[in-house]
Amino acid sequence: MRRAIALLILLALLPLTWGHAPQQPKFKRFELSFSPLPLPPAARAKPRLGAFRLEEVWQAHSRTHSFGSYSALLLRSGGTMLALSDSGGFLEFKAPGQSQADSRMGDLPLSKDADKAARDVESATQDDEGMIWLGLEGRNAIYRMNPDYKIERKASPVVMSDWGVNSGPEALTRLHDGRFVALREGYLGWSDHLHQAALFRGDPTEHPDGQGFTLDAPRGFSPTDMAQLPDGRLLILMRRLIWPMPQRFAGRIAIGDPKAIRPGGTWKITEVARLSSDLPIDNFEGIAIAPRSDRRVTVWLISDDNYSPLQRTILWKLSVDPAKLP
Repeated sequence: MRRAIALLILLALLPLTWGHAPQQPKFKRFELSFSPLPLPPAARAKPRLGAFRLEEVWQAHSRTHSFGSYSALLLRSGGTMLALSDSGGFLEFKAPGQSQADSRMGDLPLSKDADKAARDVESATQDDEGMIWLGLEGRNAIYRMNPDYKIERKASPVVMSDWGVNSGPEALTRLHDGRFVALREGYLGWSDHLHQAALFRGDPTEHPDGQGFTLDAPRGFSPTDMAQLPDGRLLILMRRLIWPMPQRFAGRIAIGDPKAIRPGGTWKITEVARLSSDLPIDNFEGIAIAPRSDRRVTVWLISDDNYSPLQRTILWKLSVDPAKLP
């Protein structure tokens, strides 16, 4: 009922708010810049972020047509970051502070169909050779893409067939042992903390006979992405809409050990950070992890602006010592 009421409010206010929002001109030529955002006082951030340290925050800017709405983030070889959008676009860029001369945008060859369901990439993962797997929410499918962004194989696993049209594989990760885990965004039944999930013994496009299990997550939050730590545990990024228009979000980072996943069972994850609205946040949907020379790892987050002038594409750089996580 709460979701239905929020949707009605959103639909009622959208024409009024959108009509008064400033519209920026769009161009075919590529442009990209980052502006740093002020960090919140440590006294405000520390209690919410726990063992995580918020090191830098930027807002990405571009007037290039189709820029934005990024739902997944990967760290490619050579230090390139790859953001994937829910309209089937990609953005290759360097971390802020580095030259963006080699950055570029483009469209993935997902389908000749212009329908959003055929291009709705919500999750992505990769292997050490640069192969990429995409989770398409509109079709509850997984595509395998080579390093040159050519689609090689597709599969629609039966275990994901009832995940809904707009609540499908929002998070997808290839584990170090070669297995794959997919998490559904939508809730299971009337629950506000249970989500359907699937475990695949290998490449889902070759082994689509995945086994289902249930994710038990923080109440009111849905998974939007996940990434594996060097110690094998998974960090799961989560999101909740707290106000429909202008949209306001809260986020969570949770941790779970995939060794505890059992087909048909319930996988309980633990909240380790709160991304509250008094921090510089938006609709965070992408997470990526990079090892460091010390005991810490760098954790990158990117937000999905939904192509809305009322939202922002924000990039967070955090760090954490995994040994200090529960």
